[in-house]
Amino acid sequence: MMSSSAERMPEWPTAEHVPAEELARRQGVRPVASVDDLARPGLFESDDELDDFLADLYASRRASAA
Repeated sequence: MMSSSAERMPEWPTAEHVPAEELARRQGVRPVASVDDLARPGLFESDDELDDFLADLYASRRASAA
């Protein structure tokens, strides 16, 4: 027996469905050639701000693993 929400899921592909590859092409998305492409200098205003972010990130990962 299927749940009512599963019964409402559309069959793929629908008329509105656009494959991810096509969306990437339309938006001009290119593969990452280097990890340097992902760098964002100045993203954190200070080392303390970065440390706070990392502490929160690690805490949330530990909470998810528990």
